[in-house]
Formats: sequence, C-alpha cells, structure tokens
Amino acid sequence: MKNIRNFTDEDGKELVKTARKAVAEYLKNKSKIADSDFHSRFNFESGVFVTINKKDSLRGCIGYPIPIKKLSYGLIDAAISAATQDPRFTPVSTDELDKIVFEVTVLTPPVEIKVDDPLEYLSIIKVGRDGLIVENSYSSGLLLPQVPTEYGWDVEEFLQHTCEKAGINKDSWKEGSTKISIFEGVIFKEESPNGKIVRESTNNFL
Repeated sequence: MKNIRNFTDEDGKELVKTARKAVAEYLKNKSKIADSDFHSRFNFESGVFVTINKKDSLRGCIGYPIPIKKLSYGLIDAAISAATQDPRFTPVSTDELDKIVFEVTVLTPPVEIKVDDPLEYLSIIKVGRDGLIVENSYSSGLLLPQVPTEYGWDVEEFLQHTCEKAGINKDSWKEGSTKISIFEGVIFKEESPNGKIVRESTNNFL
C-alpha cells in the first residue's frame, strides 16, 4: 500500500477531478468511467471518502473507512454513492454539477485505542489530526478529521457527536463496551465548483 503521507498535490488533483468526472458520467449516462491510467496509478487498497458540498452546506458524503477496495475503484464508487445514495439527501441532479464542490479524503487504516479509563481518550485523540469511529455491539458511527475543526469542537464534543452519529447516547464513549478507533486522512478539495484543487492546509493533517 502506498503511504498516503507521500501523496503529492498532483495526486490530489487527479483524485478530485476523477470524483467529479465519475459523478458527471454516472448522472448523464448511468455508467462508470473507465480509465486504465488512473486505475494503474492508484492500484492499492485504501479507505476513502468523497464529500459533496453546495454553498457551504453538505450535499452528500459516503465512503469506505476500511481499506477493502483499491483506491481507484473505491473513489469512483464513493463519489457516485455520495451523489446519489446518501439517505439524508435527494440525489444530485445534472443541473447541480456546476454548483457543487468535491472533496476527497484518503484514510489511514483505523486503529483501536486501548485504555483503562475512558477519560484517557481526551488526551490521546487530537482534533485536526484524528478521525473517529465509535462502535458498540449493534451500531457504529464515523466522523472525518476535518469535521471537528469545521465546527470548533473540542475532543469531548467530537466524541459525543460521533456517538450521536452512531445513533447511541452521546456519552456512550465513557462506557467500557464502546470501541473507539482513530484514523488520519489527507484531504484535497475544490475551492469552488470546478475550481482550483487544494490540499487541506490545517497543519495537524498529514
């Protein structure tokens, strides 16, 4: 697997452009793009999420937290799903393509945090660096590393909101039966629809 810490800005540009191209092709022709050079370049397993925003509001976000797919295929599938299958939103229309912004987050594999006291999470988890996965016996929830910085949350608030994303009580992170895992991500996004693609500049990211 390629170390995502070594991703270049050109890698990021290609990922974001391909996410947009994949959605446009699917919306217009109901087909998936086929690009042998792209598949060859990103032919390694990696977690990935595609986020779509419209006027600074979320329009769709779906991905794969575990590296179960080659990045090239996972990116295309995540982009199409974020645009058409996020249950929180109606599917994106072709008329919206020039109004939405694409963001791609490539993830490191999640690592479970082992603690004796759940309060230790507060010193281990770093806002701006870590994404969170909260799991119990019947549910799970995930928030990407950029989410708490966007909302100005501290670590406890981040844990609470991830629990709520999992559909469980916000303080369930304090229970020994709750599993907490962290991951990191490298983030590339359009500054405007079809605009310049930049790497997330927060210093705490990879």
